[in-house]
Amino acid sequence: MGEIVVAITGASGAIYGKRLLEILQQHGRDTRLVVSNAGEITLQHECNISKEELAEATGSTLEEEGNIGAKSASGSAKIDAVVICPCSGTTLGKMAAGISDNLVTRSAIVAMKERRKLILVPREAPYATVHLENMTKLSSWGSIIIPASPGFYNHPKSVDDLIDFIIARILDHLDIEHQVGKRWTGDEI
Repeated sequence: MGEIVVAITGASGAIYGKRLLEILQQHGRDTRLVVSNAGEITLQHECNISKEELAEATGSTLEEEGNIGAKSASGSAKIDAVVICPCSGTTLGKMAAGISDNLVTRSAIVAMKERRKLILVPREAPYATVHLENMTKLSSWGSIIIPASPGFYNHPKSVDDLIDFIIARILDHLDIEHQVGKRWTGDEI
């Protein structure tokens, strides 16, 4: 099994990336963490944790955003997937234009060229037309777009339930069996 790269960019919703890393650790998956400069600000503001503390708490290997030669950006490295969670509009735009000017965008573009899973979790409201066009382009190239838009059919009782709804969808697309959240069975109605 290869590693999973989790990148946190500057969009609000750093808690999604944090929770994903926690769950992946519980499932024994090796992870690499990349946090953009803007993501670092958001992570500290929203979760009151530094990227170093998050990496240590989740057993992740921390890679610096400016190091485009890091393992996460290697086509020959054993990487199973790249998850950008949350994914800012700026990051979407760079990837859709083929710009790989930092480790987040470089890892994503390498994932596309190597046909690895690339999961993008945009967290914007509302979406600008340019965001929608960039998501369409990236989706047509094989990226999986999972907006941070939780469902309510499972009757969430807490913010954690809302977060786990999105994490469960990401885990499903990573082909990781889990007990996060409650699945729809068809018997609810």
